[in-house]
Amino acid sequence: MEELIQELRNKIVETLNLMDVAPEDIPLDGPLIGSELGLDSIDVLELVMMLERDYGVIVDSKELGMKVFASLRDLARYVLENRVETGV
Repeated sequence: MEELIQELRNKIVETLNLMDVAPEDIPLDGPLIGSELGLDSIDVLELVMMLERDYGVIVDSKELGMKVFASLRDLARYVLENRVETGV
């Protein structure tokens, strides 16, 4: 799980082009949305597309998104439980 968490940190920074954020600055248990990261609904949409493309994971409702993006730990847990091998 630790490897996936670091991978997700890197992908979040890369996907959202967060130039002023280092991957290790993304808190493990803090909220991803509405936090000091400043993520908004468009950022969430980009992350949803990245999850589908890179992990085969689908977030198809606002309610699910609120659970999945509650924290980095929740995101990693959801990916682990729902990922599909994509060959990436």
